[in-house]
Amino acid sequence: MEMIKKYFRLEELETSIRQEVIAGITTFMTMAYIIIVNPKILEAAGIPFGPSMVATILSAFFGTLTMGLYAKRPFAIAPYMGENAFVAYTVCKVLGYSWQTAIGAIFIGGVLFTLLTVFKFRSWLTNQIPESLKVSFAVGIGFFLTFIGLNDAGIVVVGSPGAPVHVGNLKETSVLLSVFGFLFIVFFMIKKIRGAILWGILLTTFLANLSGVIDLPDVWVAAPPSLEPILFKLDVLGCLKWGFFSVILTVFVMDFVDTMGTLIGVSYKAGLLDENGNLPEIEKPMLCDALATIVGSLLGTTTTGTFIESAAGIEAGGRSGLTAVVTALLFLAGLFFAPFLAVIPACAYGPALIVVGLLMLSTISKAHLDDMTEAVPIFAVITLMSFTYNMGIGITAGFVLYPLIKMFAGQKEDIPPGMWILGGISLIFFVFYPY
Repeated sequence: MEMIKKYFRLEELETSIRQEVIAGITTFMTMAYIIIVNPKILEAAGIPFGPSMVATILSAFFGTLTMGLYAKRPFAIAPYMGENAFVAYTVCKVLGYSWQTAIGAIFIGGVLFTLLTVFKFRSWLTNQIPESLKVSFAVGIGFFLTFIGLNDAGIVVVGSPGAPVHVGNLKETSVLLSVFGFLFIVFFMIKKIRGAILWGILLTTFLANLSGVIDLPDVWVAAPPSLEPILFKLDVLGCLKWGFFSVILTVFVMDFVDTMGTLIGVSYKAGLLDENGNLPEIEKPMLCDALATIVGSLLGTTTTGTFIESAAGIEAGGRSGLTAVVTALLFLAGLFFAPFLAVIPACAYGPALIVVGLLMLSTISKAHLDDMTEAVPIFAVITLMSFTYNMGIGITAGFVLYPLIKMFAGQKEDIPPGMWILGGISLIFFVFYPY
């Protein structure tokens, strides 16, 4: 125990093994859905479900364990939502490319990320981001998590072209359970009960079973399917053509900005940034993200990166890499307990995301909204993250607008050099994005 405390600097971070374990379980419970959802989405691309599930778990295990042991940060890594849908529905279904070629693009992106990280170019760019945008990342993630949670919980549902979203059916048992789940977590937090989010998820899952919303599986433990059908099946040469440039650029930029935004936004809320507003040794978690993307593509899955659901574990008290190690081990156990994990309903983890979103909003007090040159980029990041259901779109919009607005206002000297690069990359992204 003392060795663990010393390695993860628990006393220095004012945390404990118990607190880190609870945080790790909380993170896992809020993102365990990815074990089933990611392979379900990738089925549309032609990737078989069973092997894809194994690839999802192993890539999450590798990335999150590396994050915990090497970077020593409480962040979890798994295949990104958004990037998986982009590959399945845009690259494969609309553009007509094979999933092997699409995974080849993921591999190329991972290699580029690794090189840029090793040469510290990614960390330099990240440290060039003004504090106002860092605040907007945290707030935007909060709104995005809230929107995801409301939709997953059924409290907000897809509407019609005239009204894109509207309130869900509050008479449905699952929706009522979501509301109660939210209130459970809030009540536990008010009473300062440790692990409030985790207890809320477990209690709501229990009630969902009692009320017949979910049924417990007949088989709780099962051997994982073979990975052989998708292992090392990526086609790198197939994507080295000009027509595939827009796909590679989109994959690259989305992962680049998603990881950057998540690391900064979640760290900002957790108080992990230094006095200059930077995450110390940020190249370490970035390298974990890059290597996980390479490993994930070799296994046969899409881009992996730091999950915004890591915020749930941080809100539960996670401050060290031990949180990530616990989450990683639970992912590994998922190889054999996937039937059990599949029953955790959206009405249980949805409210948890809503609560975390609420807690992330407190950073808005540090935004300089009285200055239009700061307010416009902040507003673009926060709103577009949620309303496009894509973190990358919101962040890149902020990168384009920040130098543009500052220049128009005659405040060119306030634009960090790296923001010109980020703005240029983001502008190219919008030009070549395969709408």
